[in-house]
Amino acid sequence: MGIRDTSQQDMVIAAPRWWHQRRWQIAVLAIAVLALVLYFSLRMRSDSSRSFSMARISVAEVKTGTLVRDAAVNGRLVAANSPSLFAGSAGTVQLLVKAGDAVRKGDVLAELESPDLQSELKREQAILDQLEAEIARQKILARKQKLLAVRDADQAEIERVAAERAFQRIEKAGVAGVVQKNEFQRVQDNLHSAEIRARHASQASLLESEDVDLVLKSRIAQWQQQRLHKENLERRVAELRLRAPVDGVVGTLAVANRSVVTANAALMTLIDLSQLEVELEIPESYVADLGIGMRVELDINGIKAQGKLSAMSPEVVKNQVLARVRFDAEVPAGLRQSQRVSARLLIEEKKNVLLVQRGAFVESEGGRYVYVLKDGIATRTPVRMGATSIAAVEFISGLKPGDQVIISGTELFEQAQAVRIHP
Repeated sequence: MGIRDTSQQDMVIAAPRWWHQRRWQIAVLAIAVLALVLYFSLRMRSDSSRSFSMARISVAEVKTGTLVRDAAVNGRLVAANSPSLFAGSAGTVQLLVKAGDAVRKGDVLAELESPDLQSELKREQAILDQLEAEIARQKILARKQKLLAVRDADQAEIERVAAERAFQRIEKAGVAGVVQKNEFQRVQDNLHSAEIRARHASQASLLESEDVDLVLKSRIAQWQQQRLHKENLERRVAELRLRAPVDGVVGTLAVANRSVVTANAALMTLIDLSQLEVELEIPESYVADLGIGMRVELDINGIKAQGKLSAMSPEVVKNQVLARVRFDAEVPAGLRQSQRVSARLLIEEKKNVLLVQRGAFVESEGGRYVYVLKDGIATRTPVRMGATSIAAVEFISGLKPGDQVIISGTELFEQAQAVRIHP
């Protein structure tokens, strides 16, 4: 009798599904997701439960418009024309004006006392007078010498004509054999001699005339040289009275009254207030965007004016670049040198862009987030900021026209995701 097995007792059971095998892992994951949802829900509720008054914030609407990219800088008024006066000669200076005095072109501002220069001028004037007298005397001598030379030439010509007549008379007699041959030859020689003397006397007269002309010309050249020397001294003496080269105001006095100065020493400066310009100190970061001819709006103690960038220094000093601005129209009245100026550099115009009034949110959020106010809830929204100006900020993405953006007071929110704003 055989042994019975347990095969009849076995029962086929279906294989468990995969979620039954991993039910614990699924349960843990579901609990984690639920916890995260609950956490963020509680945080949003907690943040939105924080309430702030509308009076503590500022709100601006997102609009489409033109952004004028600009930069605000400071500067001062400087004179485009500021001549300096120097002493033409050594001497004692007597100042006739004070710093700040208004002067007209041609006014005497100072006088130099230089006795040596005055004496030298008188000495050179005496030499010039002496040369003028010598020229007059030389002209008389030249006429006399020319007359003597002409007289000698005329006398030689008369002797030649007489010799020629004598020769003509004896020539007829000699041919006829009336006179001796020796007498005929003597008269013929006398004629040749008279002709030679007449010719030489005529040439000598011409040479004598040229000689006296050269002597007179040399004397005149000496006189002209002396006259130029004397005129130079007169100019130097005239420069002892220093006159204003332009209309303006006396700036600084470099010397004290009645002091002894050397030649070419600086005495004072003048300021031409009709040719004022603005000198701006521009941060180095703006220099790459600037160009000659760029428009500039100026504010000088409430006086508004327009100008253009006329020059820029190639040198950077303490992260600043100096630039000059020239007024478009006449310089406004009442301005003075070194007055402080506020300037707005108009760098670029961008049309049809999303704009928001500029506020503290640009610095507090670094331009990456803004708080958009809707239905009393301010939500922290990621954005992408573009160009900025003094008054507005461009946004490339994250906002749309009509959105209400909190531009100041966001530092109170402490980067909360959402806060409630009540009236």
